[in-house]
Amino acid sequence: MRKQWISCCLLLTLLVNSTQAQTRQQYQAPYFADSNRLQKLQSVFPAVEASYRRYASQQHMPGYAFGIMVDGQLVYTGTGGYTDIASQTPVSSKSMFRIASMSKSFTAAAILHLRDAGKLQLDDPVTRYIPELKGQQLTKDAAVITIRDLMSHNAGFPEDNPWGDRQLADTEADLLALIKKGLHFSNTPGEQYEYSNLGFAMLGYIIHKVSGKPYSVYIRENIWQPLGMKDAAWEYTTVPKQQLAHGYRWINNNWREETLLHDGIYGAMGGMISSLESFSRYMAMHMNAWPAGNANLAGPIQKSSLRDMHQPHRFIGLNAQSRATDGSACPTASAYGYGLRWTKDCQGRIMVGHSGGLPGFGSNWTFLPEYGIGVIFLANVTYAPTAGFNSRILDTLIRSAALKPRILPASSILTNTQKQLLTLLPHWHEAKTSGLFADNFFDDYSLESLQQEAGSLFTQIGPILQYGPMVAENQLRGYCIIEGTNGKLKLSFTLTPENPAKIQEYHLEKSNL
Repeated sequence: MRKQWISCCLLLTLLVNSTQAQTRQQYQAPYFADSNRLQKLQSVFPAVEASYRRYASQQHMPGYAFGIMVDGQLVYTGTGGYTDIASQTPVSSKSMFRIASMSKSFTAAAILHLRDAGKLQLDDPVTRYIPELKGQQLTKDAAVITIRDLMSHNAGFPEDNPWGDRQLADTEADLLALIKKGLHFSNTPGEQYEYSNLGFAMLGYIIHKVSGKPYSVYIRENIWQPLGMKDAAWEYTTVPKQQLAHGYRWINNNWREETLLHDGIYGAMGGMISSLESFSRYMAMHMNAWPAGNANLAGPIQKSSLRDMHQPHRFIGLNAQSRATDGSACPTASAYGYGLRWTKDCQGRIMVGHSGGLPGFGSNWTFLPEYGIGVIFLANVTYAPTAGFNSRILDTLIRSAALKPRILPASSILTNTQKQLLTLLPHWHEAKTSGLFADNFFDDYSLESLQQEAGSLFTQIGPILQYGPMVAENQLRGYCIIEGTNGKLKLSFTLTPENPAKIQEYHLEKSNL
């Protein structure tokens, strides 16, 4: 074994670049290891379409449209039923549905667009833009309400569905009059999530106050138009008759048409109208914000700001009773970002998106950043239950196509450190003078104990068969598998932020990987 190890060390030494010469960290963008992932997904699409069709019938949806997104592309669409029952107008991918609260992320994105332009700050007090709110608070010690609070449903306003839905056409003057009369609070600001349509109406007003343009115009000019969203509108009377989806309510075993609501200041919380095709362009922008990288930075909203929207800014709760598609227990945690909902399940899968519901309509869009897939579901029946079904579809796609999340390639800084560390093991000869370890290392790890541990473990696994590649957990942390004839070891370490980066933490243990 000793001769084999020495020869390995000589080979590795020839490959090693000196840590001291390593002066710049090279970012490695994640990638998908399966080059056939789209083909595998395509084989599942017909079954997925049949599932949407059955579900739409079960839920009494007069019409529906769905789309599947893969790597920022709309790769499959399906439609059924009618946009207008009376005229029997069939739904198409260009049919325009009111998407209700799916609108909220557009309002949040517009706020971030203004923030990135230096026009406002997220921690600005709302009273700076809506002075009518001054002096209104639940308790004397309550924190001031900020723009950030409004964006994350954290302002202390009461949950206001379905009341808020019926305020859609209110004017800015109506909103200010409501505030002047005095608002009631359910919580003190900054302490509790509670869904507030009123809060997003205020954001719409702030967009107008800061930019000089109504929120609808600002979003059209700064998000819709750059993305090429041609089939998008706020006011239903501007939508071509053959494209407009009418809304219905299923009651007494029949459909009753709902009165369409005009656009107003509450449209900032739920008034947008869009086709599946146009919305897919917006969804692609969000999906393409992942992963972080150095290329393709152009877009109407900064990628870092989009990823900020996707973060869990305000905890909602834990659903311990949640179950996976196969019926097994799978608890989920949920939170709210900026105009978007965040969910993490028992398997560590993160889902980002939002539902929408108004009289006559129900919708949802959800995507998994680390899997590069997403779905859109639009329907024209009141409060159509779309979110849970979309989650099941995504789970089906992942399971059926055996999808894996993105892989983070090991950075050069990790692989170079791995090579140098392997030259020292298992004897740790000249480790203290190698320059490989941070100044804390030998205070936290006894050299004698390290030598004893490595010698024992290497003896247990027998002659070395291979040294596995570095598996990155992030740019400065990872592990590799050392395979012997009688077993495997897992070698892991974490590097410091200094230049050159050095090993600050280390573990060597038996492995079943």
